[in-house]
Amino acid sequence: MKLLADIRLSFSSLAGAALASVLLVSAAQAQGYPTRNITLVLPFAAGSGTDTTTRLIAAQVGTALGQGLIVENKPGANGMLAATHVARSAPDGYTLFVTTNTTHSANPSLMKQLTYDPVKDFTPIARTGNLPFMLVINPDIPAKSVQELTAYAKANPGKLTYASGSSAAIVMGATYARRAGLDLLHVPYKSSPPALTDVVGGRVSMMFIDIPTGLPLVNAGKLRGLAVTTKDRSVLLPDMPSMQEAGVPDFDITSWQGWFGPANMPKDVVTKLNAEIRKAIENPEIKKQLAERGMDAFSGTPEQLTTFVNEQLVLWTRLIKDAGIEPE
Repeated sequence: MKLLADIRLSFSSLAGAALASVLLVSAAQAQGYPTRNITLVLPFAAGSGTDTTTRLIAAQVGTALGQGLIVENKPGANGMLAATHVARSAPDGYTLFVTTNTTHSANPSLMKQLTYDPVKDFTPIARTGNLPFMLVINPDIPAKSVQELTAYAKANPGKLTYASGSSAAIVMGATYARRAGLDLLHVPYKSSPPALTDVVGGRVSMMFIDIPTGLPLVNAGKLRGLAVTTKDRSVLLPDMPSMQEAGVPDFDITSWQGWFGPANMPKDVVTKLNAEIRKAIENPEIKKQLAERGMDAFSGTPEQLTTFVNEQLVLWTRLIKDAGIEPE
C-alpha cells in the first residue's frame, strides 16, 4: 500500500511539475512575443473598408510590439477562404484574423456548407469598432433620394440590379428589396472594390457599401449616396438620412469589425495583443484618422467580444430569415 501511495505521489508530483512547466513556457512565450512578423489575414480585397482601417491600426500595433504586422488579403466565398485558413493555423499568435459580421455573423445562415465554426474555431482578441454602410447608386439613375429610387424601381420592375461584395451587403440589399416591395436582381462579387467598379461603370445599378470604401467615390461625383443603413443618421455623414428615415421600415443594419486568432491561443498572448490594439484605438490621432475613413472606432475586452459574437449570430440569423434569403 505504501508503494502504491508513493507511486501516486510521484505521478502527482510529475503532473504538477508538468503543469508548472507548461505555465512557465506559456508565460515565457508571451513575455518574448512576438519574435517575428505577424500575419493579419483579411477576408476582403485591398482597398476595402476593412483593409484600409486595419492597416492604420496594424501600423500602430506593430510599432508597439516591435514587429511588422503584414496584411494578407484572401477574398472569396464570402470570407470563408480566409476564415478557414486562420482556423487551421497554429494558435501561436503569428496568424490572426481581422474580420467582420460577414464571416462571424451572417455566413452561418447564408451558406449550407460552412468549413469553419465562428465560435469554436477562433479566439476573440478585441473588437475595433463599426463600419457603417450606405446605399449608393450610379448617377445615371434618375433618383436623388431613397423614395425616388423606390418609386423608379417599382415603375421599372426587374430593371434595376444591386451588387454585393460581402454578406452584409447581401443582407442589406435583400432587406431593402423585401421591405420596399421591389423586384431587384442580385449580382454577387468576391469583394467590394470590383463591385463598386461595375456600379460606377453603370453595369450594376446600386449597392450597399461601407462608408470608408464608398465615400471617396461619392465625393468625386462618381456615385450618388442616398442613405446610411443605421437606424439614426451617422455622425460621419450628418446630412445623409437613414434608410428608416427615408421610408424603409425597421431598417437598422451595420457592420462590425474585430480581431481573432485560431482557437486555443495562449491567454497571455491574447492579453498582450488586446492591450496594444486598445491603446491604438484610444489614441486620439488614430481615432481621428479612422473617423475620417468612415469608421466608428472603439474596443473592449476579449470576453466582451465573445459575448458580442454570440449575440450577433442570433441577430443576423433573424435578419437573414426576415429578408427571405435562402442559404446557398
